[in-house]
Amino acid sequence: MNWFHRLPDNPKGILFLLLASIALSLMALLVKLLGQHLHVTQILLLRQLGMLVMVLPAIMQNFPGSLRSTRPGLQILRMLFALIAMLGGFSAIIYLPLADATAIFFAKSFFVTIFAVLILGEVVGVYRWGAVGVGFFGVVIMLQPGTDNFSIYSLASLAGAAGAAAVMIMLRILSRHDSADTILTWSALGIGLAMALPGFYYWQPPTASEWMLLVALAVVSYFGQRCNIFAYKYGEASLLASLDYLRLLWATLLGYLVFGDFPGASTWIGATVVVAAAVFTIYRETRRKHGWTAGPVELAASRTET
Repeated sequence: MNWFHRLPDNPKGILFLLLASIALSLMALLVKLLGQHLHVTQILLLRQLGMLVMVLPAIMQNFPGSLRSTRPGLQILRMLFALIAMLGGFSAIIYLPLADATAIFFAKSFFVTIFAVLILGEVVGVYRWGAVGVGFFGVVIMLQPGTDNFSIYSLASLAGAAGAAAVMIMLRILSRHDSADTILTWSALGIGLAMALPGFYYWQPPTASEWMLLVALAVVSYFGQRCNIFAYKYGEASLLASLDYLRLLWATLLGYLVFGDFPGASTWIGATVVVAAAVFTIYRETRRKHGWTAGPVELAASRTET
């Protein structure tokens, strides 16, 4: 691994982001496979339990201090939005082609801009507002409202994107008051508990192969989270955020190879508009001298909770 240590920081970050994008795309594939038989709440419950087992050593090192929060109300609100992000995003993955669900979810960037204005009081110029408007136009192209191709699960993906954006904003606030360990502990425990009742209500006994897929789901989810953290530890946030759209490539490839799904013209056109508008938004963000930039924990958590 000496070659890795000799690399500049940005290439290190890009390598970790590439691994994260592959892991999170595999996570989406596993969710879709499991969703053919298991309810989304059961999948979420078992995924959270699996991830909790993996982060338990870190939690126990500072327990019960890792549970002490100065903003417990905001922690609970963040978990509620994280549930919206997960339920909306996972439901869309199960019922839509992988590429479609992934592309629509990228609208998260535009919701972040809106919530930053409403909650953080950011001042956004005409260029960024224009990018938000163009981005949502791209989303409308993909949703195809009023046609036979419209699906309610497209709106679920959009709701999930809004929930993930709200999580990012709240993490920005929470990171000023609570440690990263506290934030991650509340997330691991709280979301698992929230999914316990519906998960057991819709319980279907997993087959042996489904148990293997569930274990793999927890592992790749955790691996993707850790790779994101290391990616943003080494690389510049603006560079890595623009490369995160590689996930659309992997989702398209996996969806075609496993399910035979290939995006239609509306998805390609809409996704191109969304990605272009989002990259422009990222570019404008880097031009601002003052304004918040999501740190490693915030960015990693926002991707893991989707």
